[in-house]
Amino acid sequence: MSEGMLVRPVSESQSERSEIIFPGDANALGNLFGGRLMQFIDLVGAMAASRHARAITVTASMDHLDFVAPVKVGDLLILKSSVNRAYKTSMEVGVKAMVEDVRAQRLRHVSSAYLTFVAVDSTGQRIEVPQVLPETENQKRRFEDAARRREMRSEETLRKRAMRAAMAPEWHA
Repeated sequence: MSEGMLVRPVSESQSERSEIIFPGDANALGNLFGGRLMQFIDLVGAMAASRHARAITVTASMDHLDFVAPVKVGDLLILKSSVNRAYKTSMEVGVKAMVEDVRAQRLRHVSSAYLTFVAVDSTGQRIEVPQVLPETENQKRRFEDAARRREMRSEETLRKRAMRAAMAPEWHA
């Protein structure tokens, strides 16, 4: 990293959120709505991004969202987030969601996602963010993996842009 560049360790912005799942959060089978889980993921991701940037952050994308197992009414949902890598104005944040069995003191993985956040000022203009300093082996792996995911996202963005340009104006879903 170049001289004078602001750098923050991953540990400074890691965030956690806990939720008890109530019937209003669930579908007819008593499982947490996927959209509600996405909301929780977005919120805990924004916490880590805002802490890292020390600024307002907005969600640019959510990808690689995996629903591994259902979350039931009454479950204690624990979500943890970390900034994996930062670029000029954007950051990739990884979020892992688990259900805690408080009696057995075990965690069960239920979902994971990668989100991209952009730091903005009070007028909505992009601002630069500090770079990430990964300290542990796991953080270093996530840092490197984030670069590969960014490349794939860039290719997908170009493909979608070309597809939209080719669509007729009256096209709709």
